[in-house]
Amino acid sequence: MGNISAILEQARQRSNQTNAPYSGALLPGEAYQILQLAPGAKLVDIRSKAELDFVGRIPNAVEIEWATYPGMKPNPHFLASLEQQVDKESLVMFICRSGARSHNAAVVAEQAGYNEVYNIVEGFEGDKDIKEQRNKVNGWRAKGLPWVQS
Repeated sequence: MGNISAILEQARQRSNQTNAPYSGALLPGEAYQILQLAPGAKLVDIRSKAELDFVGRIPNAVEIEWATYPGMKPNPHFLASLEQQVDKESLVMFICRSGARSHNAAVVAEQAGYNEVYNIVEGFEGDKDIKEQRNKVNGWRAKGLPWVQS
């Protein structure tokens, strides 16, 4: 296991390289290490209920839809739900399928006054491979991190 400070410093450097307005960009394995080393850290899975039900869930993650299926309409209650379930002083990490929606959620959380906000790049399913399939190149599942099928 790594050192929390070293992991977060790498995450900060990644976000600085892309000019991301939040605290940092974590790889899935780093996010998992943070969960193991920092008991107060929160992982917020922002995938739709359909994604959670059909693709899989991360045990003990806070689940708040960023967009709802079908149609992927924005959840107008996202921020209110986040504020009810996650303290603004917590280290909070956002994950989605690939890291794109979670980037947007991290931006919103940062703007709302959360102190330590991280996006999990690669997301739950990761990037597509040469055959346009996910879950093989990178991401939470491909790294063999804990998840369950509903």
